[in-house]
Amino acid sequence: MFQALVRPAVPADAEVILRLVDALADYEHLARPDAEAKQRLIREMFGERRRIEAFLAAYEGEAVGYAFVFETYSSFLALPTLYLEDLFVLPEYRGKKVGYALFTAMVQEAYRRGCGRMEWAALDWNHLAIDFYQRLGATHMKEWQLYRLLRSDMEKLLSRHSSSMDTTRSEL
Repeated sequence: MFQALVRPAVPADAEVILRLVDALADYEHLARPDAEAKQRLIREMFGERRRIEAFLAAYEGEAVGYAFVFETYSSFLALPTLYLEDLFVLPEYRGKKVGYALFTAMVQEAYRRGCGRMEWAALDWNHLAIDFYQRLGATHMKEWQLYRLLRSDMEKLLSRHSSSMDTTRSEL
């Protein structure tokens, strides 16, 4: 049986990464990133100020999956957390242990970095992913609820509270 090979992505992988991101958008029934977003993604992955890292999974020499990770920090553990932003394998390669290889490579990466934990989110309708993570021993954190402010929400909040924000910032 052929095993998937997982490796850090390099700038020459940009087109493959973007193709896989488009495939994830299609799978999740979301709009694909526009050209500007794709340029930003690659720049922030491989540019001067790297905000995210990518790993590719290859099966029989073809890139068929990816993981995006970045570090956050736990003030209580006083250790970094490896946050898994995306883990995606093309549907036709599922069941071939590609996802397992990619996920365990990220666990190894978190451990290598000295992270106190690894975290990620799964869509509530994605039972394949949820079942996969549960089989691997992951814990669903029922006590934590995920919240989000979109950039447009941030702009609204900041415009409503601009005077108090200026005072708060100057007092820091």
